[in-house]
Amino acid sequence: MKKRIEELRNRLNQYNYEYHVLDAPTISDLDYDKLLRELMDLEAAYPEYDDPNSPTKKVGGQVLDAFDKVEHKRPMLSLGNVFNYEELKSFCTKIEQEVGEVEYVAECKIDGLAMSVSYLQGQFLQAVTRGDGVVGEDVSANVRTVKSLPMKIGYDQNLEIRGEIYMPKKSFERVNKEREENGEELFANCRNAAAGSIRQLDSKIAARRGLDGFWYHLPDGELYGLDNHYDSLMWMKSLGFKVNEVYSRKFQNVDEIWQFIEELSAVRYDLPYDIDGVVIKVNSYAVQRQLGFTSRTPKWAVAYKFPAEEKETVLEDIFLTVGRTGKITPNAQLKPLFLAGTKVSFAQLHNEDIIKEKDIRIGDVVVVRKAGDIIPEVVRSVSEKRDGTQKPYIFPSVCPVCAHPIVRDAKEAHYFCINPDCPARVVESIAHFASRDCMNIDGLGIKKVEAFHQMGWLNAIEDIYRISQFETEICETSGFGEKSYRNLVASIEASKQNSLEKLLNGLGIRQVGDKAAKILAQRFHTMDALMKAEFDELQEIRDIGPITAQGIIAFFADEGNRRMINRLKEAGVCMEASVTRIEESFFTGKTVVVTGTLKSYGRKEAEAVLEQLGAKVSSSVSKKTDLVIYGESAGSKLDKARKLNVAVMSDDEFETKLKERQ
Repeated sequence: MKKRIEELRNRLNQYNYEYHVLDAPTISDLDYDKLLRELMDLEAAYPEYDDPNSPTKKVGGQVLDAFDKVEHKRPMLSLGNVFNYEELKSFCTKIEQEVGEVEYVAECKIDGLAMSVSYLQGQFLQAVTRGDGVVGEDVSANVRTVKSLPMKIGYDQNLEIRGEIYMPKKSFERVNKEREENGEELFANCRNAAAGSIRQLDSKIAARRGLDGFWYHLPDGELYGLDNHYDSLMWMKSLGFKVNEVYSRKFQNVDEIWQFIEELSAVRYDLPYDIDGVVIKVNSYAVQRQLGFTSRTPKWAVAYKFPAEEKETVLEDIFLTVGRTGKITPNAQLKPLFLAGTKVSFAQLHNEDIIKEKDIRIGDVVVVRKAGDIIPEVVRSVSEKRDGTQKPYIFPSVCPVCAHPIVRDAKEAHYFCINPDCPARVVESIAHFASRDCMNIDGLGIKKVEAFHQMGWLNAIEDIYRISQFETEICETSGFGEKSYRNLVASIEASKQNSLEKLLNGLGIRQVGDKAAKILAQRFHTMDALMKAEFDELQEIRDIGPITAQGIIAFFADEGNRRMINRLKEAGVCMEASVTRIEESFFTGKTVVVTGTLKSYGRKEAEAVLEQLGAKVSSSVSKKTDLVIYGESAGSKLDKARKLNVAVMSDDEFETKLKERQ
């Protein structure tokens, strides 16, 4: 039986390589699945032949408590950036003045998560994130699930390669569709999705995400008899690693490189993966050694970053949406266009004041871009292209959903529907309550809530905990079924154990989001104590203030809200805060703002770490801010911090500071 197991492993490894690396499968999905199932059954029957690098491990299965810290044998450095031809030319000129004419290699800058992977005697050993460049996290269990990555290679010595784990666009679209249906927060982009997937503690989740990887760096390539970067790429390819051969090319001068950059700029959104620039490297290892490094970056490599794409289209109409608090948001309906690789038909216009300030009219030609390559926004109208048919937009006086009169808060720029029974508000409030950042009820996304509301099963938040009375009807609902119902009920039951801050965030109290909910839970500990709090007591709490305090008082003064909370109590929903130990650290007592893209943490994850270390996390920079931690593409918050002489800390410095406490 051992012979059959080895045969199946070898065949499946070859089929994985053909499908995921060569994109030339030689077996049908059905036949592949049959062989995989046979191998899984044999491994279960004969555990003495277990192999951690078996193809079956690519479907996941290991659940970790945390990620171990691993020190890199060689630091994983960042790259300096250039943003135009002149800066790129200056980079090349400095090199050529120092060492003479050189050959360059330019390749796609994959928008993913940097990774170091090592092999021991031809067997996959370990995968480690960049971390702070010196110490990363062992994410081997999740990286094993990347189907294009070989678990065995035809090289029997120790080997380390580096590259980028990324989420293909098709996987991104599929995963976000699933998250939307489940009422979970959507991933902002492919990089965000890849980083979140790699940091999953359950490798089964990572396996389902459909990650991939490109490998582009061989540390100490000369040890393997290679003298330049490009030959190293081809050697890695010969071992079975996926390299981006099509868009990795050799060049002799800056003009050739720039032509390549323009070529990639024209096709970047048609690629099946996200890129955010082009990496340019000196090809020769000997010349790389001669040029050396700064304290943070190699002098022989640089990254050209693409600018945000802007396009013109026609604003065909303006329509309103109603949120859970009743806030009414105007949106632009656009003549569809392809922007940053996706079809764009809508863009948010924020509020009435912005429409007036930008003089945006129905029928205008407008300039549209994606903020951070993610969110479509109308930059400006092109007034010189008006022909007299354009119409100024007049904000209506009633809710577009329930026709109830709307009001504008004198202190805000937004209109609100104040009808608590507005169908849009009801659906949005229930979906918000069930969302991941609140009560985290899987299977109760916005579409399901809307359908259940229309059927009369969900008309208020507390109805979630009475859903079992409709078991028969739900199980007979098209697209749901008994298994989905059981999973939903289990998730609803589990949500009863959430800590108080999750419940407070889910209730939709005006001005109380994730941050304020945590502050209130830590201060009052129980729902009953918070409900008895007086205005003066609330507004004296740091980061609460009079507007939020008034919102809290008004919420609990409402008889309907008090009745809802009593019903949640009766259903067994936890009304107390869990005790969280605050760790004393450099950040304790400081007001901290996180901005830009961090290498090893998502924004919310970094903020959670800071709060655990005693920091007060804020979303805006002011004179009261003690520290701004910034990553890539930090933008206006970093600029403001410097103008106000607020202390700033780079992503790398943040990682080092966290490492010091360990």
